[in-house]
Amino acid sequence: MQALIAAPETVEGFRLAEVSEPAPQPGQVLVDVRHASLNFGEVRYLGFQPAGGVLGYDAAGYVVQAAEDGTGPAVGERVVAFGAGAWSQRAVFGTDSVAVVPNGLDLAEAAALPLVGITALRTLRTAGSVLGRRVLVTGASGGVGRLAVQLARLGGAHVIASVGSAQRGEGLNALGANELVIGLDGIDEPVDVVLENVGGGHLVTAWGLLKPGGSLQSIGWASGEPAVFPPNSIFAHGPAKTLQSFGDASNPGPDLATLVDLASRGLISIRVGWRDSWSRVGDAIEALLGRRVSGKAVIDLD
Repeated sequence: MQALIAAPETVEGFRLAEVSEPAPQPGQVLVDVRHASLNFGEVRYLGFQPAGGVLGYDAAGYVVQAAEDGTGPAVGERVVAFGAGAWSQRAVFGTDSVAVVPNGLDLAEAAALPLVGITALRTLRTAGSVLGRRVLVTGASGGVGRLAVQLARLGGAHVIASVGSAQRGEGLNALGANELVIGLDGIDEPVDVVLENVGGGHLVTAWGLLKPGGSLQSIGWASGEPAVFPPNSIFAHGPAKTLQSFGDASNPGPDLATLVDLASRGLISIRVGWRDSWSRVGDAIEALLGRRVSGKAVIDLD
């Protein structure tokens, strides 16, 4: 079969190659992958991946071999999956890492959900109930940000979406943002929760906007810049403020099921800002790195 593999010796950092078809373990399903999505972190660090490894984590397709232990979806089921080796014609995933895609939800849209959806859902859950609370989402035009805005609104929050430009903020009010700001200078009231995707100076400023007892979830570091906190800036009177990082993508199946259910019922919207054949994956990577994709980039394994 064909797959996109890491090739750190090349300028691109990847290449399309013939590889052996994976053999599923008893608790895994074999999936005929039809669509896969790209995440910013994956393409940013392509040159650091082990040579020859199959790339990618987000996929959607059809089960062609069910798990031997009897768990998970049956042959023929449409599924969304999260796991290493997704950018290939066939891939294996643990049955705790897949979810059946409801009829009516396009598989390409489902493929755009896994990493960004799990991240947005779990970081909000970690922050606790957001009902009636002020939630700031930075980098709100990206894949994680757009879903975080929608999920926070569903949870009853007053959502403030921060973006880098007015153009990148288009459509966020319709998704549930009560306020749309360029950068962070326009925020004049403290917030209860921050979902922070930018890092660097943005993270430091966002920390200063937190109320006592507030929670800042550090999700991404798109700026690539260091965060320098002035002396004593992390001290605050009253209940302690917290800063947490996200990195737990274990057992994603139940959360994937939640996300595709919400999407199939029209409660969340998935924006695919770039979609084409996987033969043009280089163009997708260039667009992502150049910040020219609003939402997610999806490749079709045609």
